[in-house]
Amino acid sequence: MNKIVILINDLKRRNRLLYFNGQAHLFLALTVLILIFTDDRQILGINPWIKPLKFFLSIAILSWTMGWILSYLDNRKMVKFYSVILVITMFVEMAAICLQSYRGTTSHFNVSNAFNGIVFGIMGIAILTFTIATAIICYLYFRQRNFNLPSQMVWSFRLGLLFFLIFSIEGGVMISLMRHTIGLKDGSEGLPFLNWSIHAGDLRVAHFFGMHSLQLIPLVGYFICSGKRQVFLFSGLYFLWVCILFIQAMNGKPFL
Repeated sequence: MNKIVILINDLKRRNRLLYFNGQAHLFLALTVLILIFTDDRQILGINPWIKPLKFFLSIAILSWTMGWILSYLDNRKMVKFYSVILVITMFVEMAAICLQSYRGTTSHFNVSNAFNGIVFGIMGIAILTFTIATAIICYLYFRQRNFNLPSQMVWSFRLGLLFFLIFSIEGGVMISLMRHTIGLKDGSEGLPFLNWSIHAGDLRVAHFFGMHSLQLIPLVGYFICSGKRQVFLFSGLYFLWVCILFIQAMNGKPFL
């Protein structure tokens, strides 16, 4: 518990921009939570504001995680540049998602007309920009040799960043297919809130667990591991499990 309190208290000191970006997205998540109870429309079988809620929460967590990770890099110029890139690209992404939710249509894979295609294209450019910037941060983490950190935390950050990038590529698989459900059309019955299909394969499952390795691996390294070998073991098993989830989805089998 003390470690959690220290982390929370340290976020603002480590990176003010990403700290406040996380706070803003948490506030916006609470705002769209209210909209869920005042809007009875549906998009692909769920309330139109559930997707923005999930993304606002994810970006809040992403901002705070990267604020923690970036604080140990020596290249402060790149840290500042990346922080700005994260804020701008995530703003563009969320503006597009909220716009399409307000309009009552899907944001991802939507090229049903010229306007929707432009919105989806802008989202793609924003995410590609963010991914390239994150790849540079990952490279800097592997290149830097001296850290004021235990070895298990250095490798937790390195592997978390690397897995985040690897499994972000799965987003490209979904784009190439222009859907996330394998075996049925998008919008089939899904798990509550998460909306992962319960009757077919859903590529969002592996995408979710793979990208959140950015948080999970450092947390395991921080709270549980006493050396880098334990980090390697956990990370290897976790990577294998997420790969199995991806194969399962590609074969049209639901997560549960």
